[in-house]
Amino acid sequence: MNRKIQDIYRFRRVVAVFLILLSFLGVNILASQPDSTGVLSDKDIEGISAMEALDELVVKGRAPKTGYSRSEFGSGWASVGGCDMRNIILQSQLQDSILSDDECIVLSGQLSDPYTNDSIDFIRGSSTSSKVQIDHVVALSDSWQKGSYSWDESKRIQIANDPLNLLAVSGPANLQKGDSDAASWLPPNKSFRCRYVARQIAVKKKYEVWITSAEKSAMKRVLNGCPGQILPIEE
Repeated sequence: MNRKIQDIYRFRRVVAVFLILLSFLGVNILASQPDSTGVLSDKDIEGISAMEALDELVVKGRAPKTGYSRSEFGSGWASVGGCDMRNIILQSQLQDSILSDDECIVLSGQLSDPYTNDSIDFIRGSSTSSKVQIDHVVALSDSWQKGSYSWDESKRIQIANDPLNLLAVSGPANLQKGDSDAASWLPPNKSFRCRYVARQIAVKKKYEVWITSAEKSAMKRVLNGCPGQILPIEE
């Protein structure tokens, strides 16, 4: 099976699993308006200009981080059919991946890291797994300070496990980013910055997360170099 066909199958599996996850959370992904949790469907943001969507985001000051903890977004990764979202994302983004017998755990593979443009060999293990980490493109603590502190649990679990908000990336680059927004951190790989910013905008539009004025200015500077950039719905 060639790589292009493998990528198509991986993409379809991620989408299928996420739809199952959403059904467990009681979310209607087919709605043309925000559902009861205030979340747009991917269909509603597909193909929109990133610059246009940026101008539609609410601009406000950052709220306090008081009360934030990772557990506010669920106890770790969501599990669907026995497979956790970390491994689902790894399987969708790593090339030449080798899976466990139950096809749920990625044992090894190769990542073309979007943040550094490096090729990283992934081997599952206590001292090696951290070379590749799953980044929340919109950091959960950033979302907390920009609206998610007031959400119900199901919406927070949804943003924490949405493939739109998840990328397999270099572990060191992910640690360097921390909970930064676009005003304080951008990927070292400059060729990826337009897609990175567009993906953050897509997540923030989908979940109605606001932005700061400094963040908006930083995003505009990036998008000025790629005025035709559209919002992604999935990598």
